[in-house]
Amino acid sequence: MRFDHLNSRLILAVAIVLPGVGHVLAGRPGRGLGFAFFTLVFAWLTTKFAAPDASVLGRYAGGFFVWALSVTDAYRIARLDEVRAMLKP
Repeated sequence: MRFDHLNSRLILAVAIVLPGVGHVLAGRPGRGLGFAFFTLVFAWLTTKFAAPDASVLGRYAGGFFVWALSVTDAYRIARLDEVRAMLKP
């Protein structure tokens, strides 16, 4: 399912709130599922190996890192698709 009418800023906003869903809206559901899966996996792994006195950010740092990568990647994909659509005759 591809939403050609969604702009890149809307996809960015959705990607910030829901990891992986920005990719789905940009037409890359497999990539979005991968990012969502690894966000959860790395968040879980970080909780298991983090120090007990670590902050919330420290306990879930792996998940936050993958989430941040997914946000920038979803926006990049959406923006490139917008530019390609504008350049298409």
